[in-house]
Amino acid sequence: MSVKAAPDEEFAAGVPVIIVGAGAAGFCAALSAHEKHADVLMLEREPLPRGSTALSAGLIPAAGTRFQQLVGVDDTPAQFAADILRKANDEPDAAIVHAIAEQAALTVEWLANTHGLPFTLVNNFDYPGHTARRMHGLPSRSGLELIDRLRAAAERAGITVLLNASVTALFADAELIIRGVEVTRPDGMQDSIGCQALVLACNGYGGAPDLVARYIPDMRGAPYFGHPGNRGDAVQWGELLGAKLLHMSGYQGHGSVAHPHGVLITWAVIMEGGFQVNANGLRFSDESRGYSEQAATVLAQPGGTVFDIFDERIAGIARQFEDFRQAEAVGAVIEASTVMQLAERLKVPFSSLAETFAEVERAKRTGSVDAFGRSFAGQHALSPPFKAVKVTGALFHTQGGLAIDKHACVLRPEGAALPNLFAAGGAAAGVSGSSPSGYLSGNGLLTATVLGRIAGLSAAKVATGRG
Repeated sequence: MSVKAAPDEEFAAGVPVIIVGAGAAGFCAALSAHEKHADVLMLEREPLPRGSTALSAGLIPAAGTRFQQLVGVDDTPAQFAADILRKANDEPDAAIVHAIAEQAALTVEWLANTHGLPFTLVNNFDYPGHTARRMHGLPSRSGLELIDRLRAAAERAGITVLLNASVTALFADAELIIRGVEVTRPDGMQDSIGCQALVLACNGYGGAPDLVARYIPDMRGAPYFGHPGNRGDAVQWGELLGAKLLHMSGYQGHGSVAHPHGVLITWAVIMEGGFQVNANGLRFSDESRGYSEQAATVLAQPGGTVFDIFDERIAGIARQFEDFRQAEAVGAVIEASTVMQLAERLKVPFSSLAETFAEVERAKRTGSVDAFGRSFAGQHALSPPFKAVKVTGALFHTQGGLAIDKHACVLRPEGAALPNLFAAGGAAAGVSGSSPSGYLSGNGLLTATVLGRIAGLSAAKVATGRG
């Protein structure tokens, strides 16, 4: 990746707004810019738009939506912002957090009303850190459906998406105004395309081992469950342009990836009364803190693997997610009619597993807080048939990136905005702070969709000169 001096002559081809990356952030940016009458060109390195969005559950948290009202959920953007800041220990810029929380419901409603995305609220279990049920998903509860529907919306709008088009350089002038990009095709052919505004929606750096080792050494060598194209392009361009990088040690991990199948197991199996045990049949942490910080905790266990333990009732809730149905189809979910049989099938000591079961069920009956600080109060007892999945921890996507303001403008270290450069999704610093424990469920797609929409509006304003 490089930044080159803008040529003196005009570019042979140009478009008002260029968007790098065709994930959720890129499509939201493209759709919003297009609606403000800016011609848009999307550039995607891969042969199909997918990105990290396709690997997610496709859930967008938002507060105060009609989807919440339909099922009687009382929630506000202020309450949502408070949850984000509390989880991240007040590290993120509160003004940006409140702006994103305010815009989240508008973004979900916009995608539903204008672009036909059939959202419903996940209303049968709670996500850690959220004080209200505010996860909005599509029928399959899969990110693949989300990206496919966003792509279809862009096609209906007539937005051009160039695939197999890697942006290998930015052209900037002496005032750091982006004048265009260099695009390299798989056969080595290159084109230079001019623009009036550029949106970086090309995700983070989880697929760049050197950057992971530099910024989040605790996850060096950890399984990576994100898109391999997340190579830190935005970070590298930002450094070359003198942009501010923020919260680079922040990331979203997940402590529940089926091993060796590589399928995400929803955290509903834990939050609805399940728990995790290691190879010795023992619990080792408070699983309810969050799935992100649980990744490193799981990887620290013997062999770097543990077991999710739950039952058929919980499995019924989990089946709303395409990933869980896939896990069952490939045989990742183990079933047993007794605890003894479960211990045999997991190859863990029966005495340890039986005592763990007894301790958890005792905590549920008494409503007490266990030795790890977890409360099982109000949760159902597990009943046969029991279920289990062998899982590991993984790095999903990074949360640090280019510092932005509430208009998605990329900032310099002193706080001034670069003239026509915008960032969203994994390219921008998220709202999770500098540690994995700051990640509130859904933060990734929250900033991808909301900041994507904001970035598109801001880029259109610069490109067209209209307010």
